[in-house]
Amino acid sequence: MPTIRLTSVLALSLASLAGAGLWLGMSSGAVAESPAISAAAVASAPTATSVTAAPPSPVAAPLNDGYPFYMPMTGLRRPAIRLAIKCDASRAAGREVYAGRSADDLYGRAEGGYEFVYEALDGTGRPCVYPFAPWQPQIIGALNGTQYIIRSSIPGKRVTFRSSNEWATINLRLGDIGRQRMHFELRDVELDFPGAIQPMGALHLEAFGGTAPGLFTAVIRRSKIFGGKNALFVPGGQTMLYVEDSDIAGNVGNNVDQEHTTYVNGTLVSHFRNSAWHGQRGWQNMASGHQLKDKAYLRVYENVTVSNQPGATVASAMPLIDASAYGFTWSSNLRLRRLAPTQAPRDALIDLRSENTYAPPASFPWPVLAGPGWRMPANPLSALDTVYLSVFLNTSVESFRTEPFAIALRPQGTAFLPGTTTVEGNETTERSPRAQQRTVSLAFNTRGRMARVYAPGGWTYTDPALPPEARWVTDRDAFIRHALGLIGR
Repeated sequence: MPTIRLTSVLALSLASLAGAGLWLGMSSGAVAESPAISAAAVASAPTATSVTAAPPSPVAAPLNDGYPFYMPMTGLRRPAIRLAIKCDASRAAGREVYAGRSADDLYGRAEGGYEFVYEALDGTGRPCVYPFAPWQPQIIGALNGTQYIIRSSIPGKRVTFRSSNEWATINLRLGDIGRQRMHFELRDVELDFPGAIQPMGALHLEAFGGTAPGLFTAVIRRSKIFGGKNALFVPGGQTMLYVEDSDIAGNVGNNVDQEHTTYVNGTLVSHFRNSAWHGQRGWQNMASGHQLKDKAYLRVYENVTVSNQPGATVASAMPLIDASAYGFTWSSNLRLRRLAPTQAPRDALIDLRSENTYAPPASFPWPVLAGPGWRMPANPLSALDTVYLSVFLNTSVESFRTEPFAIALRPQGTAFLPGTTTVEGNETTERSPRAQQRTVSLAFNTRGRMARVYAPGGWTYTDPALPPEARWVTDRDAFIRHALGLIGR
């Protein structure tokens, strides 16, 4: 296949993200006990309904403060604690100064959920920059139905928290959620923590474990996150993460071969929309981490830009996106941008890997190991509802070189390392024959500087002619319903 050179600029620039738009949302009171938003209300980004339909527009869709149709928002209580924070007085004191009710009566502990509303503008009318990390109380008491909200007082106007403290972070500690339902939101906030080398993330959403119907949902809107070992870190568990109109701007950790701009570890959903990932801290003699390490069961990327443009150091040589081959990925208008690293770059911009499930085997609808219990049908395109599936619509590649391929689908292994979720045998094709693999990847309208779309091997298809019964895979909502329906979500 001849080299295709990218002729258009990225449609969604970091500058436009930083200044994104108009608030269409609800007041703090309306967030609580709100009904679920319909699929029609949230599906504002155009999606292809078949391979012959017009491709989705690369222009970012209008902001939408609803919630994805699959994210149940009933049963949530209004936060028991609401605190308003003043700008100028807080800056002078170097800590939160409250308007009205103070946090002193909490004795450092919060029960029943909370909402922190930070004054957006200072006395001169400029955006407020708070010279500290937001204070977080210790969470106690019953958690079911509670909400945790941190936001600007003016929708669409970011407040900034800037601190060089090595422990600066927002760390929401909810522990093992069990069968409880909880919700977190960060709206119109910038975290700028250039010295925070200690926390797992500038934003660390520590709600792990749990069993259905237990659920933790996290929504990040119009925000920018920089700092920590991973700018955004989400441990494994019954978590749905939705990020919209945001800029995830990098980490500052010093174990640069293991840390990432974002690390999503064995959750239910990661849904990213109209956002950018960049700024992974590279190192001169190390390959360094990924911009996006995403091991969610279901991954949805809409109008997302991922670049190895570095922060203060050199560009990472690793794949931009390190995702799990297990589970499901649906992507539309994903823009991949690779700058020259000091090391030889690792092949693949998207690496669909199978060396670890990052979740218990019971979290998946079918076995994740290759073996004689499964054989790929003669026509895999007619059986896409029975395999782990990734679909990439309208992906663009911009690179300093002609990439040998954009996407790699790694083979499945044949056994678990005893007592772990680590899969063995995935590097030995003789032990995991192609006919016993249960992962398929499809790519439509991939363009840019590359020799081919996929690495050799695996069940991969470039611009295939889908049979009528398989065209549902290009419809976002149908794809999401299929993936979550398989696990009862």
